[in-house]
Amino acid sequence: MTLTVNHLMNMMKKSCRFDRTMKDAVLKVLKDGHCVAELKVAEEHSNPMGGLHGGCSATLVDNVSSFALLSHEKGGAASVSVDMHMTYLKGAVVGDTIEIDARTTRVGKTLAFLEVDIRNKDTGDLLVKGTHTKYLLTKSS
Repeated sequence: MTLTVNHLMNMMKKSCRFDRTMKDAVLKVLKDGHCVAELKVAEEHSNPMGGLHGGCSATLVDNVSSFALLSHEKGGAASVSVDMHMTYLKGAVVGDTIEIDARTTRVGKTLAFLEVDIRNKDTGDLLVKGTHTKYLLTKSS
């Protein structure tokens, strides 16, 4: 199955699962192991202090890096998370627009490695650095 930006955006908008966090995200890039999405932080993405919830950030890292992997020439197989690591550097607040930039750094026979930066779109400030390791359920070619 060839994934397109439109296909993934439709899936996100219709989801009733946990990944519905992505329903308001806009995919800007999806090719060659790279995915960029934007999201305007809303109340539903916030913690009790009005900032972007760390769990929401982790979900964004998980989903956008998974999309990046799907667009990689060796990453089209189903996969599951093995490890994710988040470093929270700065906060975003309701009303901010954030950019989630995910890159596939390596795809091996059974594991794929991805890196993600979440930035404030207006200031360019780095908010979150994430790494994601995924196990490929079927062997890549």
